[in-house]
Parts: sequence; C-alpha cells; structure tokens
Amino acid sequence: MATKTELSVSVGTPAEEAGLKPFKVTLNIRRYNPETGDEAFWQDFDVELYATDRVLDALHKIKWEQDGSLAFRRSCAHGVCGSDAMRINGRNRLACKTLIKDLDITQPIYVEAIKGLPLEKDLIVDMEPFFESFREVQPFLVSNTPPAGGRERLQSIAERERFDDTTKCILCAACTTSCPVFWTDGQYFGPAAIVNAHRFIFDSRDENAAARLEILNDKEGVWRCRTTFNCTDACPRGIQVTKAIAEVKAAVVRGRP
Repeated sequence: MATKTELSVSVGTPAEEAGLKPFKVTLNIRRYNPETGDEAFWQDFDVELYATDRVLDALHKIKWEQDGSLAFRRSCAHGVCGSDAMRINGRNRLACKTLIKDLDITQPIYVEAIKGLPLEKDLIVDMEPFFESFREVQPFLVSNTPPAGGRERLQSIAERERFDDTTKCILCAACTTSCPVFWTDGQYFGPAAIVNAHRFIFDSRDENAAARLEILNDKEGVWRCRTTFNCTDACPRGIQVTKAIAEVKAAVVRGRP
C-alpha cells in the first residue's frame, strides 16, 4: 500500500492531470508602500501559469513564491465576496473571475488598485468612503405596518422581478470606481449606492421609498450621473446599473416608485 507521502507526490494539479502545459506570463503590478514615503511604481513579475488559472492565482504565486510583501484583498475567490476588485489591463474586474486565457499574454498584464478611493498599499484601497455612501441611502427594509395575518410580507412574482436585478450587488465597488464623475467629485454617491437604494425603493414591502428618493434628489445624488455606461460595463455580476439609475431618476421626478 502506498504511503501518504507517495500518494501526494503522484497526484498533480488539475491542470497537469488534464495535460495542459504551463507558460510564462508577465504581470506588471503598481506597487505602493506608505511606510517608505516613496511614490507608487510599477514592478514586473514573471509567473508560470496555466490557461485555466485566474489573475488571483497569479497574485497568489507572486506573494507565496516571489514577494511576500505584495498586498491585496481576497476572500471567497469565487466571485461572491467582491473583495478582490482591481484594475486589470485598464478595466475594473474581479481577479478571481478573470481567466488568464481571456487576456493577451503576449503583452504584460497590468494590475493596479481601483481608482477614486484612497490608496492604502499596493492593490488595497480604503473602502470607507464607499461604504459611507452605501449606508447613507438606508439600504435596508423599512416597514412599520404589520404583515397581513401577522406572519409574512408576501410578494407576487412580478413585484419581485421589479428589483431582482439590483439584489445581485456584492459591494465590490467595481462600478463606482469606474465612474469618471466619482473620480473627480468626492461627494457623489456613486452607482453602487444608487443600485442598493433602487433595490429597496422598488420593493413592494418597503415603506421608506420617499425618504430615499429625497436623499438621492440631492445635487450629489442621481443627477450627477452622466450616463457613460462605465458602471454597467464594469459590474462583474452583470447588473444593468445605468438602467437602475435611470429608473431612480424617473421615480424622483414622479415622486414615487
């Protein structure tokens, strides 16, 4: 019988078992260390990867095998937590959902932190301004009326579909930090906050839509949106962000959802 050691040696990675061949990829990462007082700079790393690897896998290999000081956020690694949003080749993406095979590996892959939020270190930004806007739109159900029968607040399928798209938000900030208005105006709520307001404004069980519409009718609310569609293009969950913002604008004009 084979020992545990023999078994571990004989078993390769899934890519190796599938007969895939590795290749060398260059990642050009924008580094920043606040402790040194130096300006941010670009640093190249050569990594051996498979086509089935993701950018997050490449970052792991760099951190574990080449430079342990590389700083970035990640948690679930399956496109649910939203913590590894970053700019990859100039586009906001989730590192865990971006496959190496979908990028041009004949050129360096450029990776940097998302824009518009204070840079803390390497690929990590301060998310507090983002979450401050999120909290300000009251992203929670408000209902002071007891449910019929005292048990559940029921909805029809059509009522649920009205806001279903905006329930998909994972608060990765990819949409907000792709917005040129957000980059230049530190007071703008940003697409993600408006998306999360939309989710409750159009929820038939909620009774606080008027208050949210008043908040978003502010000069830094929905009217700052210039409809560039950057946010929709950046959303890793496929949310129609620009459409949601337009629906909130229409609700503000009507004075009701």
